[in-house]
Amino acid sequence: MRGLLLALIVTVFLLLHQDCWFWRTAHPLVFGFLPIGIFYHACYAIGASLLMWLLVRFAWPSHLEKGTEKEEPVKTARAEGHR
Repeated sequence: MRGLLLALIVTVFLLLHQDCWFWRTAHPLVFGFLPIGIFYHACYAIGASLLMWLLVRFAWPSHLEKGTEKEEPVKTARAEGHR
């Protein structure tokens, strides 16, 4: 159910990215100087980054990492304290 909800949210974000309603005008100005289309895309970018956080948090394929957790990390000169 959670995967279906996340897929629906991604689809809504894809549809919202096609913002044909702000193409023909720069008004109203947000904060008195920022055209509404740029403000919309700034808000969209913040929302997309939150969506990506949700996807990583709740839909990350952790079963792909199970085999790599048991392996020893590769030792490098910096990890051993050498410069």
